[in-house]
Amino acid sequence: MARVHLMPPQHNAGAEHMLVSMLRPLVERGHDVQVWLSRYGKAHEVYDYRGIRVVPLEARLDFPTAVRQADVLISHLECVPSTSALARGYGKPVVVLCHNTHRPTFRDMAAGNTALAVYNSRWMQAEAELFFAEYPKAVRPGAGIIVRPPVFADEYATKPGKAVTLVNCNVEKGGRVLEALARRMPEQQFLAVKGAYGEQILPDLPNVEVLDHVDGADMRERVYARTRVLLMPSSYESWGRAGVEALASGLPVIAHPTPGLCESLGRGGIFVDRTDIDGYEAVLTKLLSSPSEYRLASKRARERSRELNPTAELRTWVEEVESLAKS
Repeated sequence: MARVHLMPPQHNAGAEHMLVSMLRPLVERGHDVQVWLSRYGKAHEVYDYRGIRVVPLEARLDFPTAVRQADVLISHLECVPSTSALARGYGKPVVVLCHNTHRPTFRDMAAGNTALAVYNSRWMQAEAELFFAEYPKAVRPGAGIIVRPPVFADEYATKPGKAVTLVNCNVEKGGRVLEALARRMPEQQFLAVKGAYGEQILPDLPNVEVLDHVDGADMRERVYARTRVLLMPSSYESWGRAGVEALASGLPVIAHPTPGLCESLGRGGIFVDRTDIDGYEAVLTKLLSSPSEYRLASKRARERSRELNPTAELRTWVEEVESLAKS
């Protein structure tokens, strides 16, 4: 049984959902998985979450000892430099989960002892190759695989509701787009779900209901079961997990054509530039007023959801981690 330690940040809800869905298969294989939180939060004692042992920041102060006892270390985002430095000192393999294409992601991953880089999309892997072409002296990871943020469709599938929904209402995710559409379409119900980061744009309008931040395990009942169409007018998405979760219910997703969203949604998405409010309104009006158009969009969404079955990629992921634990 491999002892796998992960030191994650706690500000990116999509990344946290991805982590849990990737760690669960390791737990199911009988491995001891521990998550050491890197920021102060409400929890003060060690607890279990779906078989994963979670260690809050103040609960234990001996992370170096945990590193020494681990077989494999997994890290991502701003925790990579410190985790990699400790791993070098103890001779432990490091797995780096790459969630975005920002320069620090590739720079930290190329620090010198990354045994495995896990990219969340093909375009991110391609961007990493461009980084290494620009910096040929950077140290490449020992290996690299693609694991798209795993979404098990049966955990999210539900009967569509009536609202037009935006998850995370900061400016970059499209808070202003939601506000503009809600003002233009006063008879339509909108659902604004608060995000975990960024200044939230929460319109004080009678046709907009605001939900506080929703835990990933509650998204089906509290969000998707009330949603008719999902908006994703994000200025940047390396993948776009919420969109993929919505596809499981056949919810049409109207999205800004970032490379990540184009790859994740495929033909299941409807792409409109985030600056084109007229375009968003026109597409929404067509979907909400034409049952045949909605059925077609819904059919394409479910087809794309089936294409994104994560089983094969998760099998590869587990095998790679296990091979590192044995080395």
